[in-house]
Amino acid sequence: MWSFHSPQPTQPPSLFTPPRTPPKLPSSSLTLNPSISTLTPNNNQLIQSLCKRGNLKQAFELLSQETNPSQRTYELLILSCAHQNSLSLAQSLHSHISENGFDQDPFLVTKLISMYAALDSLYDARNVFDKTRKRTIFVWNALFRALTLAGFGEEVLGLYRKMNRTGIPSDRFTYTYVLKACVTSECLVSLLKKGKEIHAHILRHGFEAHVHILTTLVDTYARFGCVSHASSVFGGMPVRNVVSWSAMIACYAKNGKPFDALELFREMMVETHDLFPNSVTMVSVLQACAALAALEQGKLIHAYILRRGLDSVLPVISALITMYSRCGKLELGQLIFDQMKKKDVVSWNSLISSYGVHGFGKKAMQIFQEMIRQDVSPSPITFVSVLGACSHAGLVEEGKRLFDSMRKEHGIYPRVEHYACMVDLLGRANRLEEAAKIIDEMRIEPGAKVWGSLLGSCKIHCNVELAERASSRLFQLEPVSAGNYVLLADIYAAAKMWNEVKRVRKLLETRSLQKVSGRSWIEVKRKMYSFVSVDEFNPQIEEIQSFLIKLSAEMKEKGYVPQTKVVLYDLDEGEKERILLGHSEKLAVAFGLINTNEGETIRITKNLRLCEDCHLFTKFISKFANKEILVRDVNRFHHFQNGVCSCGDYW
Repeated sequence: MWSFHSPQPTQPPSLFTPPRTPPKLPSSSLTLNPSISTLTPNNNQLIQSLCKRGNLKQAFELLSQETNPSQRTYELLILSCAHQNSLSLAQSLHSHISENGFDQDPFLVTKLISMYAALDSLYDARNVFDKTRKRTIFVWNALFRALTLAGFGEEVLGLYRKMNRTGIPSDRFTYTYVLKACVTSECLVSLLKKGKEIHAHILRHGFEAHVHILTTLVDTYARFGCVSHASSVFGGMPVRNVVSWSAMIACYAKNGKPFDALELFREMMVETHDLFPNSVTMVSVLQACAALAALEQGKLIHAYILRRGLDSVLPVISALITMYSRCGKLELGQLIFDQMKKKDVVSWNSLISSYGVHGFGKKAMQIFQEMIRQDVSPSPITFVSVLGACSHAGLVEEGKRLFDSMRKEHGIYPRVEHYACMVDLLGRANRLEEAAKIIDEMRIEPGAKVWGSLLGSCKIHCNVELAERASSRLFQLEPVSAGNYVLLADIYAAAKMWNEVKRVRKLLETRSLQKVSGRSWIEVKRKMYSFVSVDEFNPQIEEIQSFLIKLSAEMKEKGYVPQTKVVLYDLDEGEKERILLGHSEKLAVAFGLINTNEGETIRITKNLRLCEDCHLFTKFISKFANKEILVRDVNRFHHFQNGVCSCGDYW
């Protein structure tokens, strides 16, 4: 077991803070506006008017003299306390409401819970709920909303079960809140099961046509990575609004299906004439373009954003920076950043990450330091970006200093993703024992990201012992992830431990797991083309294969030696070379050479790490064919030109 010593991510402290003794209502020592008479018989209207004008203290003066406050008066006072962020006045008002016998009014109870939630006092909100004898669905919903927004999803689900036992029927707001509760904390398998149970509940109670509920359901499945479930819900929706379309596009974009995201966006534009994509839609579409390095598609989307006037929305601008950099146009991303009138931390993060994936670690560090000089406080994501940049550039000591500065200089406690970056940084540099030591000394439980970083590094440097340790934990944490089994089998194969290879592959078969096939995408004349290893469905496949065989033969004369060691099967050299020529990135490169004009850059995206042979092959191609080739694999950018790669063979 791993011990926990450091401060854990803090839950809202107000949930456990006992209620303070509420101050008494202000006495009439304040001088009232001369135009307001305290003798006016209808003080309720005056109190309400003062609340609407923001004069809360004067409203409280009059409240102390009003013998019969109305429900509407209390409602506006509650809203004003929340608006002016005054917990002390809120507690005083709550006492006044209780003393006047309104503490059991379901309408005001709902408002009180919402008020305390807005003031970050969940203890008081829960106290109001617990003391309420008649709990309407609105009272339950108010607490569900408060707890969900604060991140207490599992508590919401427990209360939801309790509510169902009382026989109170859910409404559309209930389902929305409890579905969101499933994804407020870590997306655990147990919470996915709860989400499916709520889905069944929705169907049983006739809410299967409600657009808001189904949209939330799409988003819930998307957060768990259940793309097929989300797609099924979306496909069955009788009515869809822009939020529904945006949720499904985001589901594809964030779950490794950018091609489907762009296709669905095209469908949205064609089929819906009365719906216009909003900023949220455009961010997801730009993310899909970035994932595919679809520069021409991205330019079209950028033009649409300009026409729709969405170019002033910060998340959209940040997504544009990322899109251009991921498409190999780092200078355009920098230009957009430079032209921004207002830069938030997300914008800075986008630029840092952009330079990082291109291997410009020192430049990323400089941008980070400039951000600090501009008094922009870094976020946890900032450190993920800059540590990742150090990892890609091999800046080990710089990365270690940054990691140490997180808590000491910026008050940010490292999370699992930061430790994963450090393990990756050290592992790539073949400092695997040091990486393992970091894991051993972690004060929080290492997750799959940390162990995955170690296993990936073991693959690069063929460290069997640490690979076995990392994979053992990963098999427990991610029992259905085929990639971990494949990596371990590859490490055994590289070490020529063929019996172990057979054992791991047998595990894959018995558990009905399938490895992710290598896939590459290329954009030619504004159309996206996809290739998988040994692709038999492309209409140009015979031409591509013949072209590759010819290229390979000619390059061998120039000094190219196929890296057959990457074929982890016990086969003869000729068969291994044939397999290498079928790799998806080689097919995409050949397709690009056949279908692009002279001087036109080839841009390719790969869903896995670029293998050593494809890397060497593409270097030779860039020189032999005098072609600039950009390949983005799962880790970083490779800019091939004149026989040299920008990564310096460090990836």
